[in-house]
Amino acid sequence: MRLRTALCSAVSTLSALALLSACSSGSTSASAGDAPLVGVDYPRSDTDFWNSYIKYTPEYGKKLGLSLKTTNSQNDVAKLTANAQTFISQGVKGIAMAPQDTAAIAPTLAQLESKKIPVVTVDTRPDTGNVYMVVRADNRAYGEKACQYLGTKLDGKGKVVMLEGGLDSINGRDRTEAFNDCMKKNYPGIKVFGEATNWDGAVAAQKLQTDLTAHPDIKGVYMEASFALSGTLQVLKQKGLLVDPKDKKHVFVVSNDGIPEELKSIAAGKIDATVSQPADLYAKYALFYLKAAIDGKMFKPGKTDHDSTIIKVRDGVLEDQLSAPLVTSDGGTYGGVPSVKSDDKSLWGNNLG
Repeated sequence: MRLRTALCSAVSTLSALALLSACSSGSTSASAGDAPLVGVDYPRSDTDFWNSYIKYTPEYGKKLGLSLKTTNSQNDVAKLTANAQTFISQGVKGIAMAPQDTAAIAPTLAQLESKKIPVVTVDTRPDTGNVYMVVRADNRAYGEKACQYLGTKLDGKGKVVMLEGGLDSINGRDRTEAFNDCMKKNYPGIKVFGEATNWDGAVAAQKLQTDLTAHPDIKGVYMEASFALSGTLQVLKQKGLLVDPKDKKHVFVVSNDGIPEELKSIAAGKIDATVSQPADLYAKYALFYLKAAIDGKMFKPGKTDHDSTIIKVRDGVLEDQLSAPLVTSDGGTYGGVPSVKSDDKSLWGNNLG
């Protein structure tokens, strides 16, 4: 009996010591059971930009101590709605999504708000409805930077093609409207042919080919995202226009995204500029704000500590507008817009493993 009592006492003492050791270890990493569960819906996986975002997301999830459930809505708002229902059933504490149809997502946002599940939207901003934070860059600035670059290179005269994204997306509308407004205000001598493509590379290539056939004196192309890069280069090559920037036949091309292939194409003289949309920071701050929402933190409009500005879009919606620089071969200033060189190591497109 005494032996049994002594053994129990020893076990109790060892358990207490183990518990004390665990509590005083100083470890800040969350165990799988402690990590808040969040859902991340990827909008698509058929572009280099979004595949980069998909690559960065689990990396930042781990760094922030979050447990992730992921889905892919494949550019379909019905699938996004279904994926949100799946997340709800899984008990997530917050959801990051990038709705490409920014009007149709409203009912889903209302449902999530009613269940007190915070939402962070990435890259796009919903037309209506409340979210905890929008993480994107200033998409109107994308269009303005492209306009200033082409306007400068064309000396304010000539013809350009704008390969528009989807106008059901606020990104497509912002880039299109800003480019047109800037051209009318600053370069009225430039004729813009706007072509709706719905972010479809094949459609963009076909419409560019049609425009170049009808107007062989076109000297500029603005692609609203890198979805059009491959097709644009192919069409220019077929037309004998994929030539050195110093050649008088050269067609100046500006893109948006900052993927590695764009940066390589700038260095090779195949295209001339892009706006680097921060895929890495989209992943980082989408999850940062989800964790902040779970922790009960609140934010106000103003400058941040990560070179961005939070603005109030409307009641119930704040937007963190991340930095998205113009990228060129020479790092020059165009129409008052500074740029960075395509080989700059600060660009995420130069840092993919």
